[in-house]
Amino acid sequence: MSLLAKLRCVTIDVTGTLMAYKGELGDYYCMAAKAAGKPCPDYQRMHEGFKLAYKEMAKNYPCFGHAAKMPNIVWWKTCVRDSFVRAGYEYDEETFEKIFRRIYASFGSSAPYTVFPDSQPFLRWLRGEGLKVGIVSNAEYRYQDVILPALGLNEGSEWDFGVFSGLEGVEKPNPKIYEIALERAGNIAPEEALHIGDSMRKDYEPAKSIGMHALLLDRFKTPDAVEWRKSGAVVLPDLLAAKEWLSSDKSNC
Repeated sequence: MSLLAKLRCVTIDVTGTLMAYKGELGDYYCMAAKAAGKPCPDYQRMHEGFKLAYKEMAKNYPCFGHAAKMPNIVWWKTCVRDSFVRAGYEYDEETFEKIFRRIYASFGSSAPYTVFPDSQPFLRWLRGEGLKVGIVSNAEYRYQDVILPALGLNEGSEWDFGVFSGLEGVEKPNPKIYEIALERAGNIAPEEALHIGDSMRKDYEPAKSIGMHALLLDRFKTPDAVEWRKSGAVVLPDLLAAKEWLSSDKSNC
Protein backbone atom coordinates (compact mmCIF):
# COMPACT_ATOMS: atom_id res chain seq x y z
CA MET A 1 0.00 0.00 0.00
CA SER A 2 1.30 3.48 -0.85
CA LEU A 3 1.59 6.28 1.71
CA LEU A 4 -0.96 8.23 -0.34
CA ALA A 5 -3.64 5.66 0.57
CA LYS A 6 -3.03 6.32 4.29
CA LEU A 7 -3.07 10.13 4.12
CA ARG A 8 -5.93 12.51 4.73
CA CYS A 9 -3.93 15.76 4.59
CA VAL A 10 -0.79 17.21 2.99
CA THR A 11 0.70 20.48 4.19
CA ILE A 12 3.23 22.31 2.09
CA ASP A 13 5.75 25.11 2.43
CA VAL A 14 5.72 28.04 -0.03
CA THR A 15 9.09 29.63 -0.82
CA GLY A 16 11.54 27.15 -2.33
CA THR A 17 8.80 24.51 -2.53
CA LEU A 18 5.91 26.00 -4.53
CA MET A 19 7.59 29.17 -5.74
CA ALA A 20 10.89 31.06 -5.84
CA TYR A 21 12.05 34.66 -5.91
CA LYS A 22 12.62 36.10 -9.36
CA GLY A 23 15.79 38.14 -9.85
CA GLU A 24 17.67 39.72 -6.95
CA LEU A 25 16.52 41.83 -4.03
CA GLY A 26 18.71 44.62 -5.41
CA ASP A 27 16.67 44.73 -8.63
CA TYR A 28 13.57 45.91 -6.76
CA TYR A 29 15.42 48.29 -4.43
CA CYS A 30 17.23 49.74 -7.46
CA MET A 31 14.00 50.29 -9.42
CA ALA A 32 12.41 51.98 -6.41
CA ALA A 33 15.38 54.29 -5.82
CA LYS A 34 15.59 55.28 -9.50
CA ALA A 35 11.85 55.99 -9.62
CA ALA A 36 12.42 58.44 -6.75
CA GLY A 37 15.27 60.09 -8.68
CA LYS A 38 18.08 58.49 -6.70
CA PRO A 39 21.01 56.36 -7.95
CA CYS A 40 20.79 52.60 -7.85
CA PRO A 41 22.14 51.24 -4.52
CA ASP A 42 24.98 48.73 -4.56
CA TYR A 43 23.43 45.25 -4.86
CA GLN A 44 25.82 43.45 -2.53
CA ARG A 45 25.63 46.08 0.21
CA MET A 46 21.85 46.18 -0.13
CA HIS A 47 21.59 42.39 0.10
CA GLU A 48 23.78 42.26 3.21
CA GLY A 49 21.97 45.23 4.76
CA PHE A 50 18.60 43.59 4.23
CA LYS A 51 19.73 40.24 5.69
CA LEU A 52 20.89 41.96 8.89
CA ALA A 53 17.86 44.24 9.14
CA TYR A 54 15.42 41.37 8.56
CA LYS A 55 17.16 39.19 11.15
CA GLU A 56 16.99 42.00 13.71
CA MET A 57 13.30 42.67 13.05
CA ALA A 58 12.44 38.96 13.17
CA LYS A 59 14.18 38.73 16.54
CA ASN A 60 12.64 41.85 18.08
CA TYR A 61 9.20 41.58 16.49
CA PRO A 62 8.67 37.94 15.45
CA CYS A 63 5.85 36.84 13.15
CA PHE A 64 5.89 40.26 11.47
CA GLY A 65 5.06 42.05 14.72
CA HIS A 66 2.05 39.87 15.60
CA ALA A 67 2.49 39.94 19.41
CA ALA A 68 3.29 43.66 19.42
CA LYS A 69 0.19 44.33 17.27
CA MET A 70 2.48 46.15 14.86
CA PRO A 71 0.79 46.82 11.50
CA ASN A 72 2.37 44.86 8.66
CA ILE A 73 3.30 48.01 6.74
CA VAL A 74 5.06 49.48 9.80
CA TRP A 75 7.08 46.28 10.29
CA TRP A 76 8.25 46.36 6.69
CA LYS A 77 8.89 50.12 6.68
CA THR A 78 11.17 49.76 9.71
CA CYS A 79 12.94 46.80 8.09
CA VAL A 80 13.42 48.51 4.71
CA ARG A 81 14.67 51.76 6.27
CA ASP A 82 17.18 49.83 8.38
CA SER A 83 18.26 47.85 5.30
CA PHE A 84 19.15 51.08 3.48
CA VAL A 85 20.89 52.55 6.54
CA ARG A 86 22.99 49.41 7.04
CA ALA A 87 23.90 49.50 3.34
CA GLY A 88 25.05 53.13 3.74
CA TYR A 89 22.05 54.98 2.27
CA GLU A 90 19.96 57.53 4.13
CA TYR A 91 17.16 59.51 2.51
CA ASP A 92 14.94 62.37 3.61
CA GLU A 93 11.47 61.31 4.74
CA GLU A 94 9.67 62.27 1.51
CA THR A 95 12.18 60.37 -0.67
CA PHE A 96 12.19 57.33 1.58
CA GLU A 97 8.37 57.25 1.56
CA LYS A 98 8.35 57.12 -2.26
CA ILE A 99 11.01 54.39 -2.32
CA PHE A 100 9.35 52.32 0.39
CA ARG A 101 5.86 52.51 -1.14
CA ARG A 102 7.20 51.12 -4.41
CA ILE A 103 9.11 48.30 -2.68
CA TYR A 104 6.12 47.40 -0.48
CA ALA A 105 3.80 47.34 -3.48
CA SER A 106 6.22 45.20 -5.52
CA PHE A 107 6.58 42.53 -2.85
CA GLY A 108 2.83 42.53 -2.28
CA SER A 109 2.26 41.57 -5.92
CA SER A 110 3.17 38.56 -8.07
CA ALA A 111 6.05 40.49 -9.72
CA PRO A 112 9.03 39.20 -7.63
CA TYR A 113 7.93 35.55 -7.61
CA THR A 114 7.75 32.65 -10.01
CA VAL A 115 5.71 29.50 -9.45
CA PHE A 116 7.36 26.19 -10.28
CA PRO A 117 5.52 24.55 -13.20
CA ASP A 118 4.72 21.42 -11.17
CA SER A 119 3.16 23.30 -8.22
CA GLN A 120 -0.39 23.91 -9.41
CA PRO A 121 -0.83 20.45 -11.00
CA PHE A 122 0.50 18.76 -7.85
CA LEU A 123 -1.84 20.64 -5.51
CA ARG A 124 -4.82 19.95 -7.76
CA TRP A 125 -3.85 16.28 -7.98
CA LEU A 126 -3.78 15.99 -4.17
CA ARG A 127 -7.20 17.58 -3.84
CA GLY A 128 -8.49 15.36 -6.64
CA GLU A 129 -7.37 12.36 -4.57
CA GLY A 130 -9.64 13.59 -1.78
CA LEU A 131 -6.89 15.01 0.47
CA LYS A 132 -7.04 18.26 2.41
CA VAL A 133 -4.21 20.55 1.31
CA GLY A 134 -2.78 23.17 3.67
CA ILE A 135 -0.21 25.92 3.19
CA VAL A 136 2.19 26.32 6.14
CA SER A 137 4.49 29.31 5.76
CA ASN A 138 6.53 31.85 7.69
CA ALA A 139 4.80 34.64 5.80
CA GLU A 140 2.54 37.62 6.35
CA TYR A 141 -1.10 38.04 5.40
CA ARG A 142 -0.44 39.26 1.84
CA TYR A 143 0.66 35.77 0.82
CA GLN A 144 -2.81 34.45 1.62
CA ASP A 145 -4.85 37.41 0.38
CA VAL A 146 -2.87 38.68 -2.61
CA ILE A 147 0.35 36.93 -3.62
CA LEU A 148 -0.69 33.27 -3.88
CA PRO A 149 -3.96 34.09 -5.71
CA ALA A 150 -2.08 36.41 -8.10
CA LEU A 151 0.23 33.48 -8.87
CA GLY A 152 -2.70 31.18 -9.66
CA LEU A 153 -2.56 29.29 -6.35
CA ASN A 154 -6.04 29.85 -4.96
CA GLU A 155 -7.78 28.79 -1.79
CA GLY A 156 -10.55 26.45 -2.87
CA SER A 157 -8.93 25.17 -6.06
CA GLU A 158 -5.27 24.57 -5.13
CA TRP A 159 -5.43 24.56 -1.32
CA ASP A 160 -8.02 24.26 1.43
CA PHE A 161 -6.54 26.21 4.33
CA GLY A 162 -3.51 28.29 5.22
CA VAL A 163 -1.40 28.70 8.34
CA PHE A 164 0.71 31.86 8.00
CA SER A 165 3.02 32.96 10.80
CA GLY A 166 2.07 36.63 10.51
CA LEU A 167 -1.58 35.75 11.13
CA GLU A 168 -1.05 33.02 13.76
CA GLY A 169 1.70 34.52 15.91
CA VAL A 170 3.75 31.31 15.74
CA GLU A 171 6.39 30.42 13.18
CA LYS A 172 8.45 27.50 11.96
CA PRO A 173 10.41 25.69 13.39
CA ASN A 174 7.97 25.81 16.33
CA PRO A 175 5.99 22.53 16.03
CA LYS A 176 2.89 24.42 17.21
CA ILE A 177 2.39 25.75 13.67
CA TYR A 178 1.98 22.16 12.46
CA GLU A 179 -0.43 21.37 15.28
CA ILE A 180 -2.53 24.36 14.18
CA ALA A 181 -2.49 22.97 10.63
CA LEU A 182 -3.77 19.56 11.79
CA GLU A 183 -6.56 21.26 13.78
CA ARG A 184 -7.51 23.38 10.78
CA ALA A 185 -7.61 20.29 8.57
CA GLY A 186 -10.30 18.87 10.84
CA ASN A 187 -8.34 17.51 13.81
CA ILE A 188 -6.52 15.03 11.63
CA ALA A 189 -4.12 12.63 13.38
CA PRO A 190 -0.42 13.39 12.67
CA GLU A 191 0.17 9.94 11.17
CA GLU A 192 -2.49 10.74 8.55
CA ALA A 193 -0.65 13.87 7.42
CA LEU A 194 2.45 14.65 5.38
CA HIS A 195 4.44 17.89 5.27
CA ILE A 196 6.55 18.86 2.25
CA GLY A 197 9.19 21.59 2.49
CA ASP A 198 12.75 22.55 1.65
CA SER A 199 14.29 23.03 5.12
CA MET A 200 15.43 20.30 7.50
CA ARG A 201 15.22 22.68 10.48
CA LYS A 202 11.96 24.46 9.68
CA ASP A 203 10.00 21.83 7.78
CA TYR A 204 11.18 18.25 8.24
CA GLU A 205 12.25 18.08 11.89
CA PRO A 206 9.31 19.94 13.51
CA ALA A 207 6.72 18.06 11.42
CA LYS A 208 8.31 14.70 12.30
CA SER A 209 8.55 15.71 15.97
CA ILE A 210 4.75 15.72 16.28
CA GLY A 211 4.35 12.43 14.40
CA MET A 212 3.65 13.67 10.87
CA HIS A 213 5.24 12.15 7.78
CA ALA A 214 7.65 14.51 6.03
CA LEU A 215 9.72 14.83 2.89
CA LEU A 216 12.14 17.43 1.61
CA LEU A 217 12.48 18.95 -1.83
CA ASP A 218 15.93 19.80 -3.15
CA ARG A 219 15.07 21.93 -6.17
CA PHE A 220 18.37 23.84 -6.16
CA LYS A 221 20.77 20.96 -5.47
CA THR A 222 21.89 22.29 -2.10
CA PRO A 223 25.01 20.66 -0.59
CA ASP A 224 22.99 20.14 2.62
CA ALA A 225 20.89 17.50 0.86
CA VAL A 226 23.71 14.97 1.27
CA GLU A 227 23.40 15.25 5.05
CA TRP A 228 19.61 15.22 4.85
CA ARG A 229 19.71 11.86 3.09
CA LYS A 230 22.29 10.49 5.53
CA SER A 231 19.96 11.37 8.41
CA GLY A 232 17.26 9.20 6.83
CA ALA A 233 15.11 11.92 5.28
CA VAL A 234 13.31 11.35 1.99
CA VAL A 235 14.74 13.98 -0.38
CA LEU A 236 13.28 14.47 -3.86
CA PRO A 237 14.11 16.88 -6.69
CA ASP A 238 10.61 18.26 -7.36
CA LEU A 239 6.88 17.72 -6.96
CA LEU A 240 6.66 15.44 -9.99
CA ALA A 241 8.99 13.07 -8.15
CA ALA A 242 6.93 13.58 -4.98
CA LYS A 243 3.76 12.54 -6.82
CA GLU A 244 5.47 9.40 -8.14
CA TRP A 245 6.91 8.57 -4.71
CA LEU A 246 3.60 9.08 -2.92
CA SER A 247 1.81 6.78 -5.35
CA SER A 248 4.39 3.98 -5.09
CA ASP A 249 4.75 1.23 -2.50
CA LYS A 250 8.23 2.62 -1.71
CA SER A 251 6.62 5.51 0.15
CA ASN A 252 5.09 3.14 2.71
CA CYS A 253 7.79 3.54 5.29
